[in-house]
Amino acid sequence: MLTLPNILTLSRIVAVPLLLAFLWWPEWQLGYALGYATYCLMGITDYFDGYLARSRGTVSKLGVFLDPIADKIMVAAVILILCAKGIISDLNMIAALVILLREIAVSGLREFLGGIQVSVPVSALAKWKTAFQLASLGGLVLGVALPDWPWVHQASIAMLWAAAVLTLITGWDYLRIGLKHMDS
Repeated sequence: MLTLPNILTLSRIVAVPLLLAFLWWPEWQLGYALGYATYCLMGITDYFDGYLARSRGTVSKLGVFLDPIADKIMVAAVILILCAKGIISDLNMIAALVILLREIAVSGLREFLGGIQVSVPVSALAKWKTAFQLASLGGLVLGVALPDWPWVHQASIAMLWAAAVLTLITGWDYLRIGLKHMDS
């Protein structure tokens, strides 16, 4: 069912190649500024697709399925390109890897638990993790667009590590819940 919220969710997935095209050349400051604007627009649609679906009573199975996929595609794509272009480098890649691995593991765990009719609600701490994660990645993109402001990059790296720590905590919480429902 193609409701407005589902169209907004799909638009995030469709916008990922455009975002990556803007971020392909690290020395192209305008590209990174356009990438940051695209990233922010994608974040706004993420908020509004859920808000509209709930407020209009049009929450659909398609939307419930696509929304986390759209989020993970966007986050994984941005992390990968920022690592490939050296914007996330050295030990900071560990924080990025922790985030990617947790997203894969939790997705698999949710799929497993969904198959046995167990729902795992998103915790408040997981929402904070997402906020730090999205803000850090956006800041890293913005930092390339604003090279005269090195504090943007530094603050974004600090937020990336905060997101990684929260990722480990919330990932462990999900795993603990999942283990209770697995056979020995």
